[in-house]
Amino acid sequence: MKTKTIFTCQNCGYQSAKWLGRCPDCNSWNSFVEEDYSVVFTKPKERTALYKEEPVLLKDVEIKEVDRVQTGIVELDRVLGGGIVPGSVVLVGGDPGIGKSTISLQISNQLTKQNHTVLYVSGEESVAQTKLRARRLGSALDKGHLYIVNQTDLSLITEYIKKLKPELVIIDSIQVIFEPSISSSPGSVSQVRECSGILTQMAKTKGISIFIIGHVTKEGMIAGPRVLEHIVDTVLYFEGDRFSTYRILRAVKNRFGSTNEIGVFEMSSAGLKEVRNPSQIFLSERPKDVSGSVVTSVLEGTRPLLVEIQALVSKSGFGYARRRSGGFDYNRLSLLVAVLEKRIGLALEAEDIFVNVAGGIKIEDPAADLAVAMAVNSAFREELVLEETLVLGEIGLAGEIRSISQAVLRINEGEKLGFKHCILPLNNYKNLEYKTNKIEMVPVTTLKQALDVASGQAANKK
Repeated sequence: MKTKTIFTCQNCGYQSAKWLGRCPDCNSWNSFVEEDYSVVFTKPKERTALYKEEPVLLKDVEIKEVDRVQTGIVELDRVLGGGIVPGSVVLVGGDPGIGKSTISLQISNQLTKQNHTVLYVSGEESVAQTKLRARRLGSALDKGHLYIVNQTDLSLITEYIKKLKPELVIIDSIQVIFEPSISSSPGSVSQVRECSGILTQMAKTKGISIFIIGHVTKEGMIAGPRVLEHIVDTVLYFEGDRFSTYRILRAVKNRFGSTNEIGVFEMSSAGLKEVRNPSQIFLSERPKDVSGSVVTSVLEGTRPLLVEIQALVSKSGFGYARRRSGGFDYNRLSLLVAVLEKRIGLALEAEDIFVNVAGGIKIEDPAADLAVAMAVNSAFREELVLEETLVLGEIGLAGEIRSISQAVLRINEGEKLGFKHCILPLNNYKNLEYKTNKIEMVPVTTLKQALDVASGQAANKK
């Protein structure tokens, strides 16, 4: 037997024969860990495949419609694309304490109420601790088939799965699970990659759905190799501050649905509660009679959300002006500031500009451009924007207001929450099939026209 030492990067899985200070693949520092591999110079044992299938013609493949399993949590089903697909593998990531284990236990509780068999593998908590948490979440402990085990050995976990034949398996978490045949420690690249591969193969061959909880790094990415995200079918991330009340569940990857849908939850003593009307929550604490506050509507998948854009402009006390944004793209903010300086004539070169999307949500919808520009203009000039005004539109480099997608959905959402005015692009107004008397629509073609309309409305209101 000959022992071979290999140094493996814990971020990307790159392997080297010697220790390196910086990984040449992902450029991360001090990420190499020594691992021992035992190489035996004998004839290798034959590995039997779990599933053998001959190649067939694509035209001869029969498609079987598989019903998704509804979890009973509407916000989660929306993000998954309508429910859990049998045989799928879902990776759930997020900061510590944000609610990964909580929502996993709530899923288990909901499915056992529907007479589904669930196996919850807790590698970090004892069985008694898990039961205490389940009791706190209001789970029906005396009903259903929810099996709980505290185990980190993957070989024993696979035996439990073969014995119990559950419809859903939850692994909490993948960083503490280890395969005995691999000499490296739990959480290493080799262990995470091998354990995830074995669990995924078992899910595909036996039609068992598996939820895998993964820890995240300081950068907010799933700890371990990026290949882990390529193995699984769906990757879900919890967003939001762990000390905040609200959580946003977003699908980064989904082979069975859209990656644009989000789920909004509220953390309470009884677990995560669904927020059916996020727009009302995001606008509930909006200040009145304050400059730099504008409301816009962004699309997250098929759901329109009303969010408040806040801006603060103050004289810079240093040699250069600062630009900071929270929840909005920094480069896009710089572009909009340049358009305001060039096309409108605002003297912003010596001003610190801060833009924030209230509620902790991150937006990438270009329909929020006009609202951001209007908030910066309002904060700089100390001019109020009318409260009941919804602002929609994308801004071009020439200062023109470009049309947006799904204008009807956005306007309907604003109408539900009592908005009286809507500033929108002229092309959207011309092609608008739905028009109502409950909300006044003001079409604009340029940024200057939109700013004049907003400030004029506020002045007339006074």
